Amino acid sequence: MSRALPPAPGWPGRRLVLGVTGGVAAHKAAQLVRDLGRAGAQVQVVMTEAATRFVGAVTFQALSGNPVLHRCLRCPHRRQHAAHPS
Repeated sequence: MSRALPPAPGWPGRRLVLGVTGGVAAHKAAQLVRDLGRAGAQVQVVMTEAATRFVGAVTFQALSGNPVLHRCLRCPHRRQHAAHPS
């Protein structure tokens, strides 16, 4: 069972941007958008291309009531990430 954000005087009317990247946490981000909307916040979602493989942009659009930005984050120069030291 999920915990919804408590109604707080600070959420109504707040405008938030939520960045969603590829990973299983994208599903939790969808729940967060729903909860923030119920608490009165206006949420704009920005997704990476990898995030759309986990949760569709249309899901975030339905939950937030706003168009989702997801094709504007293409990086022309992909970097190779260094291995994490163990």
